Amino acid sequence: MDKQYCHKASRTVEVTVLSAENLRLDRKSVKKNTYVVVRVDPLNSGSTRADFEGGSSPSWNEKLTLDMPFQTRFISLEVKCRTGSGDRVIGTASLPISDILGDYSPESHLHFLSYRLRDARGERNGIINVSARVKMPVESVCPSTTKNPVGYGCSSSWQQPTLGVPVGHRKNYYGGVVTGVPVWS
Repeated sequence: MDKQYCHKASRTVEVTVLSAENLRLDRKSVKKNTYVVVRVDPLNSGSTRADFEGGSSPSWNEKLTLDMPFQTRFISLEVKCRTGSGDRVIGTASLPISDILGDYSPESHLHFLSYRLRDARGERNGIINVSARVKMPVESVCPSTTKNPVGYGCSSSWQQPTLGVPVGHRKNYYGGVVTGVPVWS
């Protein structure tokens, strides 16, 4: 059976929820039982374990791995607290995909980021610290009888995209690549 390599219509994102600072619930410092829900879309999310000791500055250091469709623009970070009357949202933040998938860094680069949390009224309510990276798509093998199914692009070979500007005089020559960040004066 002749096999081809296929590319899924999604990537994998790794978000490590590190810690949070200055969390408040009803204008009082949070005591315990905080956790974070990381949501790529309504049906695709993951959650950290609850922190029982950190109080208003909890620490999780927990990695969540999620499938992320190519059209995703934001990842939602939602800090919650378990209380006697149920789970309450302390604050939310949006992680723009452009922050971890920029033009000047490789796709699998690990980014350390901090975002301001906002409560339900839109007021500032602490900071969340995360690290994130987008993993390169894993090559999947599919039968050659499958010709370009919806959401997949099959070809006989796969090349990792080259970042930077090709150096050389011949067309399609990528023997050397120059990368950098533009500097404006």
